[in-house]
Amino acid sequence: MPLVVMCGLPCGGKSRRALELKEHLEQKGRKVYIVGDHVLEVDRNSVYADSRKEKDLRGALRAEVERKLNKEDIVILDSLNYIKGYRYELFCLIKHAQTPHCLIHCLTSPDISSSWNQDRPQDEQYTQAVFDALVQRFEAPDSRNRWDSPLFTVQKDDLLPLEHISNAIFHRKAPPPNQSTQTVCNSQLLFTYKM
Repeated sequence: MPLVVMCGLPCGGKSRRALELKEHLEQKGRKVYIVGDHVLEVDRNSVYADSRKEKDLRGALRAEVERKLNKEDIVILDSLNYIKGYRYELFCLIKHAQTPHCLIHCLTSPDISSSWNQDRPQDEQYTQAVFDALVQRFEAPDSRNRWDSPLFTVQKDDLLPLEHISNAIFHRKAPPPNQSTQTVCNSQLLFTYKM
């Protein structure tokens, strides 16, 4: 059913918020899938240091989201999702699937994110060079863009607005699909022409 896109700096609290949302939705009887870098078990430093590998990872994440989207279940995409063009691709995907979506931006300062990165086990840390590059490339979401709306921005000490998120994904209409991608039955083509 709906797609929830997590967005934020590396080590900015996205996974914690995704799990919090998953628990809330499961208590309401919903089936929830979390798709993310950790699920695909990638070496983050190797992937985010190489643009080709990063592009391949985004493609794999998008494909996994597309496989999981259906009419009943909720998919949470727990990844950086820091490129607005990629978020637009995800928006086109939900338009095609005719399901609602929302974006949760975990707004954490680079200093706090860096501190949280250093507190992780060694094999889960980003190197400082990769971390700094990701912070520099981050394209913050903007609720004026239809692919970034509805947008929920949460800081590290904020409570996740669970009811507002639920309303956004269950009580909103899905964006209409593009007219160019819809199948139209042309009645004139149904008749054969005889001479």
